[in-house]
Parts: sequence; C-alpha cells; structure tokens
Amino acid sequence: MAKAGMYVGLDIGTTSIKVVVAEYIDSQMNIIGVGNAKSEGINRGIIVDIDKTVQAIQRAVKQAEEKAGIQIKSVSVGLPANLLEVETCQGMIAVNNESKEIMDDDVRNVASAAMVRSVPPERQIVALLPQEFTVDGFEGIKDPRGMIGVRLEMFGLVFTGPKTIIHNITKCVEKAGLSVAETVITSQALTESILSDGEKDFGTIVIDMGGGQTTTAVMHDKQLKFTHVDQEGGEFVTKDISIVLNTSFNNAEALKINYGDAYPSRTSSDEDFPVDVIGKTEPVKVDERYLAEIIEARLEQIFRKAKESLDEIEALDLPGGVVLTGGAASLPGVVDLAEDIFGTTVKLHVPNQMGLRNPVFTNVISIVNYSAELSDVYHLAKSAVTGEKVSLSTSAVSTAPVYDDYEASNDYEEEIKPKNEEKVSGKIKDFFSNIFD
Repeated sequence: MAKAGMYVGLDIGTTSIKVVVAEYIDSQMNIIGVGNAKSEGINRGIIVDIDKTVQAIQRAVKQAEEKAGIQIKSVSVGLPANLLEVETCQGMIAVNNESKEIMDDDVRNVASAAMVRSVPPERQIVALLPQEFTVDGFEGIKDPRGMIGVRLEMFGLVFTGPKTIIHNITKCVEKAGLSVAETVITSQALTESILSDGEKDFGTIVIDMGGGQTTTAVMHDKQLKFTHVDQEGGEFVTKDISIVLNTSFNNAEALKINYGDAYPSRTSSDEDFPVDVIGKTEPVKVDERYLAEIIEARLEQIFRKAKESLDEIEALDLPGGVVLTGGAASLPGVVDLAEDIFGTTVKLHVPNQMGLRNPVFTNVISIVNYSAELSDVYHLAKSAVTGEKVSLSTSAVSTAPVYDDYEASNDYEEEIKPKNEEKVSGKIKDFFSNIFD
C-alpha cells in the first residue's frame, strides 16, 4: 500500500528526461506535475557529459515545479540495468533483545549479516530487497517485527551495478540542486508496477524500448530474475531512415512519427509522401512500404538480439508472454512484428494516467509508484547498505519528497545525522560475537 504524501520521480533517458510529481491520498496516485525536456549529454542511456545532463534535468524539474506549484528538493531517480547483476543473499543473527522480541535493529542487523560478501572494486551494491524472514525455523514471514524468537534469518536479493554509472547519475542530480531520496532500479520498478500479480508469479517478459537502448527484463516468482541491455533503440530507427533516404535527422524523425509502421504488410506501396533530400531542390516521393521496410529491418534486429538472450534461459516458455513499453514501442506494427519474432503473446503497455497515456512515460510513473510502495522493512534493510540508521516515524520524508505546505522539512536530516556514525562493519562484528558467545 502506497504511503500518503508527495513523491517525485526522475527518469534520465537518452531521448528525453522526464519528471513526475505525484500526490498519494488514500493510496490513490494523483499526478499534479510533469516535466519533459530533451536530453543532452546522454548517449545510449549512459551519461557522457555531466554539465549538459544537469541542465536538462533542471529544465525538466522547472517544468514540473511550475505545473505542480511546488519547489522540488529531492527525487527518486531511476538507474539503468546496464551490467546489473542479481544475486541471492542470506543472513542469520541471534536476537539481541532481552525480551527476545524482534525490533527494528534486529532487522537492520540481519540485513547487515546478509551483506557480508566481497564486491569487486568497480561495482557497488545498488539495493537489498528482503524476500522473506525465518524466525526459529518458521518460514515465509514478510515482517518479523513484534514476534518472539531467538534466531532470525533473512533471505533476499542483492543488486549490484557499475560504480561509474551510479556515481554519474547521483552527481548530476546533486549538481542540479536536488537530493536523491531513493535510487530505484528502473527494470525492477517497471516489472513491479505494470505487471499483474499473476504475471509476476507465473513469469512475464518486459521489454522497454527506449531511444538509446532496449532493456529486457524477466519477472518470475515475483522476483526480477534477469535483465539484458541492447545498445540500440528508437533513435537508431531514425538514423537508418536518415541514412537510407539521405535526409536530415529531424526530417527522418518526423517521417517515422507521421508515416512510420513496423509491419510492411500493413502498408501500401501506392501511398507515398514527399521527402526533403539533401542535395536536391525538389522533394522526392517515397512510398509507405519502403519506409516500413527500413523501420522493420532495425526493429527486427533489436528483437532478435533480445530473443537470443531470452532463449538462453528459456524465458519465452513463461506463460505471461511479452509486454512492450517505452517510446519506440508506440510505433504502429511493433506488436505484430514482435509476435512474429518471439512466437508468443505480445501486448503493449500504455499508462492510464490522464495526460500521460503514452508509453514514453511508463518508466517515470513506475519509479514514482515503486518508491511510494516501498515497505518499512525495505528501508530498514536499506540502512544496512547505506550505514544510515533511519527513523521509520519520519521515513516518508527520507524516502520521498514529502512537503509541509509544499516545502521540504529539514528536521529529518538533523535527526539522523548523529546516528550516521555507526558503521555496518561494527554491527556485523558485534552480532557475530553474540552468536558465538
């Protein structure tokens, strides 16, 4: 259940940067502000120029602020799935409380025990997701707090990613004058937000077709099991049109939007349109079928690469089929082409929020929704990763930009500063000492 309050999501994409301000009342999402600015300084989903990216973020944030009538100070930002690795983890501790009642600190400590692992220097832990707890052998517990026990175990998932990507995203957000309330793995947020409970349980593939890259994610047993990133997206379709027809990139983008179709058999070679060709004084006539064949060639290549990765893990046998989303997926004929290549059921996901009914906004809406629904247990486990001891009474402020009279409060930061000095390594030593004693 989503917490009440206000949340801001930031999606840094290759083509555009999106910001969404959402207010939750009685667990109902109400979007009150949207910003959408053209991306600069980003190539194939990766930040290559920090200053240009910062300026683009500021433009998108300003738009959202003007529409929502608030000042944005912190955001939940999405992280791409580039080189993302998912591993299982397990931790066990002796309950330290004399009454043997499991408290917040016990959840933090068992999460810390699960984090005892070696991480390569070029990678860092992005997130720790508790899956279930076991108290004195009783399994399947989602939140053990308040229970009585002497032994507490946690089973979860650890996500690690390249330090460079994570650092650059965080740096850009901070240079834009914002604080990072939450870092969210976009593929995790996407699969959690747009799939039904049955699709998450029985297994479904989600393909996010962005401008600079295409991300394939597999959800099964309500867990993100697999991700694959192909450094090709909708911009490559536009570049192909530009090169083949010898026209400018902007003209090619307009042709794709106005006349494009990914399934040539749906088009006619008798229907044509004028194209401004470089080096010619008069426009050249091009028919719909020829344009569709150009588009089909690139999209087929993208889908076949995704299929190769999915075939390796036999994911296409999952009953949920394939769900397409992202800006490039909105092109007519994409679903038909995908069904031919994947040989399974394919459907297009379109957000249902008023004014945002376009797949290009799926990621940023998912980031906001996922952040709002993060549990207290998640935040306790997160504190084991970050080393910050979070007060759950004010967790809404820490995990999302919640405003009092539309202004962020600084009381929370003052409250947790003295607690930040406690290190995870110290916790681990203390609790292993308790176990062996």
